[in-house]
Amino acid sequence: MDASASTTHNPSERWAQLIALIVLYAAPALFCIHIACVSDPDIWWHLRTGEWILQHHAIPRTDPFTSDVAGQPWQAYSWLFELLIYRLYTAFGMPGIVAYSGGMVLAITAALHHLVRRRQRDFSLVIVMTWLATFALGHLFTPRPWMFTILFFVLEVDILLHVRRTGRQRELLWLPAIFCLWANTHIQFIDGLLVLGLAFTVAAYEEWRKESKGALWMGAALAASLAATCVNPYGWHIYQVAYDLASQPGVLNKIDELKAIPFRQLADFATLFLALGAAAALARAKRLPLFETGLFLFAAVISFRSQRDVWVMATVAIAILAAAVPGSEKAKDRLPAFAPTLAAVAASLLLLIGFKAMRITDASLSPQLAAAMPVRALEDIQRKGFTGRLYNNFDWGGYLIWKLRMPVSIDGRAALHGDQRIDRSIATWSAQPDWATDPQLAGAGLVVAPVTAPLTQLLRNDQRFQLTYEDRLAAVFVSRAEIAKRAETTPSATLVAHR
Repeated sequence: MDASASTTHNPSERWAQLIALIVLYAAPALFCIHIACVSDPDIWWHLRTGEWILQHHAIPRTDPFTSDVAGQPWQAYSWLFELLIYRLYTAFGMPGIVAYSGGMVLAITAALHHLVRRRQRDFSLVIVMTWLATFALGHLFTPRPWMFTILFFVLEVDILLHVRRTGRQRELLWLPAIFCLWANTHIQFIDGLLVLGLAFTVAAYEEWRKESKGALWMGAALAASLAATCVNPYGWHIYQVAYDLASQPGVLNKIDELKAIPFRQLADFATLFLALGAAAALARAKRLPLFETGLFLFAAVISFRSQRDVWVMATVAIAILAAAVPGSEKAKDRLPAFAPTLAAVAASLLLLIGFKAMRITDASLSPQLAAAMPVRALEDIQRKGFTGRLYNNFDWGGYLIWKLRMPVSIDGRAALHGDQRIDRSIATWSAQPDWATDPQLAGAGLVVAPVTAPLTQLLRNDQRFQLTYEDRLAAVFVSRAEIAKRAETTPSATLVAHR
């Protein structure tokens, strides 16, 4: 009788699980499409870099986009991402940027589900844990190359934990390919190498203690992955960029996304909840698992140091909890092996429908961009033909690179500009006592300024500049020397501030 009942309910139960899986895959990506982030300050210099690569049929080795550091060595370490996002933009406009974000969120969600599913049999727990992880990562679902880092890190942790649990070393063969792609899309492949180095160290120690075997395979995977990361336009010099970023601690306290978790949103507390749960699971283990413990400590240092890196803790914690939390045999996953692929295809179709239903177009996205970036101010500059030396703030530099096609004074590439230049820019825009002696400001012919910046209020009374445009978001100041130069060539030109 029980067997008959089980047979009767199995088809409907499988359908219910498949629908739940499709919803799990589609929901975070649809939410990403709904918020449709195109006002990210860095995406625009990434787009300009992708365009530059295609125009010159080369990868930049010196900076082509700024005034003071033009020609300084610079490595576009996310060049593959930049080509991808530029191609999407040229094909679809701003909806292409949104499509990138939605597609990557879908891939990350599927990878997290695969990680949890291999370590937890209870289907309900798998769904809940995967959803918790994606919820904790929600604020990172923006059009940045770090989306590749999140995806590749989840895949790496999944492979390493599965190999350690089952002893099936062949899965390690995926790692060099993953690291080759990773090193060409985002610099944080370094984090993945550190984790792989930890796995090798633990495997070597356990083999020395004669507790397990596999150190040779893990060491070979590490060596092959190290070699694979050098298959990029800059070779081993890519590690110099990683060193420069790691040795630049000043930006951690100045750039919002690099600051510690503020614990102002539910997602922040979800990360904390996952971390506490993982710590409790490790503490309750009969025997302390060395690799998982080391992985957790690494995640704690990385994620609680910078809110941009909470993906490390979310991934590690959910992997530990998936193996530690006992599930119900009655609620076990009854889906066939191909079900996640089917769910991913169905979720992709839902995303396409979502694009149409939400009317994601350039026209619908333009107001969002204009609310965050000085779109109208730059249109006024182009209309009047100003070409003077540009002075701008950190956040708008990337968009100015894309829109004005003029060298900017600073932009979001923190490693290129360094702590000293970033500090000086922030001090000037904050109207610190020595603001007037900033050589970049003194030599500027054109200033694009947020209307709320303290410096903007001072420039209104600065005899070196004249206000030529202002709206609710931005003000444009032109140096009087630039105005005089233009008057010599066009005596009838008038420069009246538009409000």
